[in-house]
Amino acid sequence: MTTSTDTTVAELPDGPHDLEFFFDPGCPFAWQTSVWVRRVAELRGLSIGWRFISLRFINEGKDLPDGMVPAQERTLRYLRVCAAARERLGNEAVGDLYRTFGERFWYGEADGAVGERLHRAGEATTPELVLEALGLPADLAEAADDPAFDTVIRAESDEAFRRTGPDVGTPIITFGIGGESFFGPVISSVPDDDTSLAIYDALKVLVELPYFSELKRSARAPLDLPLLSAR
Repeated sequence: MTTSTDTTVAELPDGPHDLEFFFDPGCPFAWQTSVWVRRVAELRGLSIGWRFISLRFINEGKDLPDGMVPAQERTLRYLRVCAAARERLGNEAVGDLYRTFGERFWYGEADGAVGERLHRAGEATTPELVLEALGLPADLAEAADDPAFDTVIRAESDEAFRRTGPDVGTPIITFGIGGESFFGPVISSVPDDDTSLAIYDALKVLVELPYFSELKRSARAPLDLPLLSAR
């Protein structure tokens, strides 16, 4: 778990929200779940508050595979930009930054080795390019190298685990104002509308049971993302 110097987690702009979604932009499972939850929010008229959870911070001190630390540091830089955007522009700007990053990163061309694809995806998702695509202030990119924003990112990473308990990952969703939270759902593909709503309704039932904690299976279908396809 992370260690923050300030454990106070501020209310999100324009809140309270029906759902709070903790994300690291470098997590493919968080991305798939975010696509699902955005569609559920559209169908049900729900608002989503976007919060941060840094894989770099929650994995501090762990022995990670080669290449993972630089990747997590890169997405930490992007979270800093999101934090700066929230401070200046509000919650909706964070949602827009996350969506645009994910669409440019995870749906890139599937040609070449995975390492080559990741390199191209990284080049397409620099803070400068994403901000330009959204028409947001270019100077927000300066936050990428400003560790002052790490305080809020660490605090929200801690808050995610306070809500769920330790030893989970991303994504984490809080259901309802002051409601309970779950890690997941972890999905490989984004389901159709009817199935999306059925999953949401089932989770709402389970999350409101204080004595329920876990359903899990580690066998799953490959992620349905071009960047990570096997071809």
